[in-house]
Amino acid sequence: MPPLVIQIFISHQGCPQRCIFCDQRTITGHAGLEAEPVTPATVQETIEHWLNRPRKERDTGVQVAFYGGSFTGLARPRQRELLRAVKPYIEQGLVDSIRVSTRPDYIYDTTIPILKEYSVSIVELGIQSLDHDVLEASFRGHSVQQSEDAIRLLKEKGFTVGAQIMCGLPRDSTRKLEDTAKRIAELEPDFVRIYPVLVLKGSGLEKMYRNNTYKPLSLAKGVALGCRLKTLFDQQGIKVVRLGLQPSKELAANVVAGPYHPSFGELVISRVLFKKARKILCKTFAARGKFLSIAAADESAFRGPNNVSMKRLAALGLLDGVELVFDKTQARNTVVVY
Repeated sequence: MPPLVIQIFISHQGCPQRCIFCDQRTITGHAGLEAEPVTPATVQETIEHWLNRPRKERDTGVQVAFYGGSFTGLARPRQRELLRAVKPYIEQGLVDSIRVSTRPDYIYDTTIPILKEYSVSIVELGIQSLDHDVLEASFRGHSVQQSEDAIRLLKEKGFTVGAQIMCGLPRDSTRKLEDTAKRIAELEPDFVRIYPVLVLKGSGLEKMYRNNTYKPLSLAKGVALGCRLKTLFDQQGIKVVRLGLQPSKELAANVVAGPYHPSFGELVISRVLFKKARKILCKTFAARGKFLSIAAADESAFRGPNNVSMKRLAALGLLDGVELVFDKTQARNTVVVY
């Protein structure tokens, strides 16, 4: 069961680059944070707010997460200031751990002691790509080697490691994206997040788009790529914890182009489940009186918008003589025929 994650946004702070795709104020839905910087007091107010709200029974533990910037790129006193604000809650057992997001080139041996001292247990890295040309075109400002070294070092030091990947960056291709995914899988992060690139107002990518020097992914292509990557990571036992940006009114209002959909993740999972069902039904096509079993929690995703997956399977003749079962005890993202 997931923990309660209390999010603290430090938009752009610690970032030496302005990546071609980035506008953290829009991405996080927290505009105006530069005018009101995060202070120890606001960190504690946010924690108190969430701790005092009714908890879901399924929440297991509490984490405080510093998102939206490059945490380990902050000056050391600033890192300590923010982490120290969380420490009393950890000492009282009210918060279990801290997670931070950062750039791979801001992870090195001297980064580790502060993180360990203040109970940081999870570090998410904005890898985005492991292709040199793609990184260069996106103004990332770090190398492929730095990304690989950062994952290895964090794992060696006992951190839970997450990797963020983007689909549709300038100069990217399906082959390059799959190569990136395979190389990341070989490094064995604990989880990944997959984000399709969106053209946001005010970003460098918007200028490229309006000058016809960048073509964004269509929604169909973004979903197809998300499906490929999720399938690859699933096969390697690496959990995909996020597909697409968290939807918000501000994000929707600032998307100029690209594969934005408020239920992007569900569209990807729907495609994954459809392909699994099609494959297994084709293998057992000669049998009749079969049961096709899907996890009950995946029913909406499996059916897809307007029941499209069911219609496609029926059009292929794969549901003839098949009874559909949604099993509450079945593991998610699995398809079984019996």
